[in-house]
Amino acid sequence: MPKKQSNTQKLLAICEARCAALGYELCDAGFEKEPSGLYLRVYIDKEGGVTLDDCERAHRDLQPLLDAFDYDFMEVCSPGIDRPLKREKDIEKNLGNQVEVRLYKAQERQKTFSGALVAMNKEEVRISDHGTEFTFPAANVAQVRLVPDLSGLEDEGAEGALVLEEEVLGAEEGFTETDLGDNENGAEE
Repeated sequence: MPKKQSNTQKLLAICEARCAALGYELCDAGFEKEPSGLYLRVYIDKEGGVTLDDCERAHRDLQPLLDAFDYDFMEVCSPGIDRPLKREKDIEKNLGNQVEVRLYKAQERQKTFSGALVAMNKEEVRISDHGTEFTFPAANVAQVRLVPDLSGLEDEGAEGALVLEEEVLGAEEGFTETDLGDNENGAEE
């Protein structure tokens, strides 16, 4: 007798097939209990990222197919730049990239580690941080997430933040740059 599929397996099969037909990659789908009710969340992606229109299109297409499931709210969204790595193709695509590994139980007196992803399978997760390799039993790994590379944003530095602050303060208060002066509180000396 064939083994009965779980609701999550059925959900993933439906979402995988439909998302592929729409030109999206299914990153994950599942049920999440929150105080306001049971959420059915579907995470999609595509080359170059997804837009709000992509999420709306997928939502409209998937919802009639998923009405048989018991849930209160349905969301279709991007997994984000700090996405969790769960599927084999995500793992393969991100070998060598920076990740954060969160553990259920502390190892070497800590529960969070960062480093380049070396390997991840059903038995273990391995990362390398400045030449030191760490291996974690998969049963102790709560989550593996990408660490976004924000190095391009650092070029702007504090000077860019000051200009932005002056623009915001000036717009909020009706001041011009000359009204703000050189000191922090904007008062003239």
